Amino acid sequence: MILGFHRRQVIANIKRNVAKKQFNSKAELHDPVLDQEQTNNIVNKYWKYTSSIGYRMINPVIRGIFAAASQILTGRCQIEGLENLPDIPTAFVTGNHYNQFDVLLMKNLAMKKNKRMFIVVEASNLAMPHLIGWAVRNFDSLPIDKDMHYLSRVFPKKLKETLKKPCWVLIYPEEELWFNYRKPRPLKKGAYYYAAKLNQPIISTFTEIRATSRREVFHRDFYKTRKVLHVLPTIYPNSDLKLSENVNRMWRKDYEQKKAAYEKCYGKKLTDEFNYDDIAGYAPKK
Repeated sequence: MILGFHRRQVIANIKRNVAKKQFNSKAELHDPVLDQEQTNNIVNKYWKYTSSIGYRMINPVIRGIFAAASQILTGRCQIEGLENLPDIPTAFVTGNHYNQFDVLLMKNLAMKKNKRMFIVVEASNLAMPHLIGWAVRNFDSLPIDKDMHYLSRVFPKKLKETLKKPCWVLIYPEEELWFNYRKPRPLKKGAYYYAAKLNQPIISTFTEIRATSRREVFHRDFYKTRKVLHVLPTIYPNSDLKLSENVNRMWRKDYEQKKAAYEKCYGKKLTDEFNYDDIAGYAPKK
């Protein structure tokens, strides 16, 4: 959608979702829609593919391209709070989900600690067409499925296997992408459940999106933006607490930190009302 011509409709969808208090609902257009059987099939096919020679040959190439793209496209982005990054072998990373390429800035952050970064993706992303779908299927993707057996049995095992080697696992607790949306949205608890269950800390981040004074070439209703990635204090599980208590504590703390970062960055209180200023850079010509 970043390169497409449907931004006005996406913004209308965001406005509608906010009015309905559906902060984790889809706003993007034309995303693949799969039923449960199709989802199960594509996820099973993906995991089998990751054991193939083809995947093992292509994956390092994709990771190299991804790292280069991260340096080229986000090299000028500010990253503040690097002193908050822990020196630990593995961790989960959370952030706000504001465009298809926000993972590049997170990759830039991971590279500062020489970390391989796996990304939790919605299973339907594996079915995306053309180059994007191909890249998702050949990158370090960890597909999530709403099937309860998968969520409770298969996915934790995949995470545990992944975390045997030094790496970060990036997950967006807001779930759905909302284009250039500045506000942190209510977080789903899944990331914190897996973090607590696997005894993994949460590297909490928030990306501030600043509008510049230059309009975009192909989207004249928008000013160009620049991003500032704020690394917030790391949230550790407490071994003295029960699993459910840890989940709630980490989940609550992460949202509180993102909320505080938003209010500090933009100089105003976080509300659940919609304003067009919530969409960074959006300024329709009159």
